[in-house]
Amino acid sequence: MHHDTPGHETLWKLIKDIRFGMLTHRTSTGMLHAHPLTTQNREFDEHGELYFFIPKSGELYERLLTDGEVNVSYANPDDDSYVSLSGQARAVDDHAQKQALWSPMAQAWFPGGVSDPNLALLAVRIRHAEYWDVDESKMVQLFKMAKAAITGEPPRSLGEHKELTLY
Repeated sequence: MHHDTPGHETLWKLIKDIRFGMLTHRTSTGMLHAHPLTTQNREFDEHGELYFFIPKSGELYERLLTDGEVNVSYANPDDDSYVSLSGQARAVDDHAQKQALWSPMAQAWFPGGVSDPNLALLAVRIRHAEYWDVDESKMVQLFKMAKAAITGEPPRSLGEHKELTLY
C-alpha cells in the first residue's frame, strides 16, 4: 500500500478513531451476515491490512476459513464520514503480532490473554475502499438539501466521495 497518497491518508484518518467496524461475510447458505469487531491497528500496516481478534470457537472463524471475501464498514455519523472496505480475510498465527496488537479491551473478551487458545488474529487485506466524507456543517448540508428539494436538482458538493483500489 502506498501510504504517501492523499486517498490512503484520508482513508486511515476516517477510520482510525472509530472503535468498531462491521465485518460482513457470506454464510454457508450464501446469506450476508455482519459482526461488530474492534479494529486493533494503530495505523495502516505496510500490507494494507486491518487486524481483528475473534474467537476460534465461533461461526465467524469457521466460515472465514472457507470463504474469506469480506466487507468492513465504518460509520461516524457525528462527523458525516462513512467507509466501506472490501478484501480478503485470513487467520494469522503469529504470537508476536498478537502481542503487538494486544490491549486491555481484548483482555475482556479473551481472559486467557494473548496466549488464550481461543484467540484468533484475523487479518483483512484491503483490496478496494470507498469513502464519503462531508466537511460542511449540518446547517450548510440542510440548506443544500432544501434547495435541491425546491429546485428538483440533486444537491452538489456535499463532501468528498472517493474509491481506491489497493491490491
